[in-house]
Amino acid sequence: MKRVLKSVLCLALVAAFVASFAGCAKINYVTNKTIQGINEVKAGTWKDGGAEAGAEGTEGGETATADENVIGGELTPGTYGGIEFKDLNDVAAYYKEAYDYTKTLTAQYKNADGGTETFYKLLGEDDLTVEKILVDGKENKTISNLVPGIMGGLFSKQVNGLPPAKNRNPELDKDDEGQDFRVSYITGDDLLAATVVDNGDGTITITMQPKLTEMSVPGKDAQGHVFSTLGDIGSTVASISVVSFAQGDYKDNIKVTYKGGTAVVKINTSTKEIVEAEYTEMAYVDVTHANITVIRDKSASLTIKYWQKFPCSAEYMKEQKGITPA
Repeated sequence: MKRVLKSVLCLALVAAFVASFAGCAKINYVTNKTIQGINEVKAGTWKDGGAEAGAEGTEGGETATADENVIGGELTPGTYGGIEFKDLNDVAAYYKEAYDYTKTLTAQYKNADGGTETFYKLLGEDDLTVEKILVDGKENKTISNLVPGIMGGLFSKQVNGLPPAKNRNPELDKDDEGQDFRVSYITGDDLLAATVVDNGDGTITITMQPKLTEMSVPGKDAQGHVFSTLGDIGSTVASISVVSFAQGDYKDNIKVTYKGGTAVVKINTSTKEIVEAEYTEMAYVDVTHANITVIRDKSASLTIKYWQKFPCSAEYMKEQKGITPA
């Protein structure tokens, strides 16, 4: 029974986390999906042979919170592609110029109905994975095998503008408070590390790693100036009726640490247009004292990897959103 409860906990929490990350407003759907998962576990109809498959699992370590350089180097001051970079302030300033200019560029696209719409010229594709799932500090193979099925029903792939972005339509690219994401808010103080490479073809590649941030909000902090971060995941989890906490509330028991993510951006130095980019965002989620139906006072942790690549392929664009370049 203990093994079954661990599996139920994971199902519920992963469903909530992925829904929050994907900006899902269909809380009832998430709740129903969670309850469906709970019933499948109790009935023994879940994947890979039930609670005995890989049952004991392995011990797992706690989520590290140290901010470490994952780029593998520091900025070497110098001139790259005719642009001088003395420090991280110069890197952030140049990226901001390129970001702001690139988001002024639009293109015409045909939608699935044959109409024409105006979106950003540079659009990207995305993907999300959940890794390193621990329940009460232990990793269990069976729990890990359940995750893809939950994610498949909750994460909706997007075609979007450069992060942080709320919409591929420039006129709608702002948050609920009206903050405009057609411009970047990055500063040198946001960066833990960065490098610049001259590609020898009129472009340079900037690699940036923003500083560790807890509970990041898009456009509001170091991680949120580079990535489309989760925002208030805690309140989303708290809004799911089957989730409560043995002590404290969601603010006390849900922690999301962002660290180790990178943005790799290729820029045409003659125009300051971003021509290619890849954003890899890492979020480490820890939940303590969780109650879910009959489960009492359990902890869980997992790692979310969110990936975006620009430009978006025409095939991906058509498959996901039914739009094609006009």
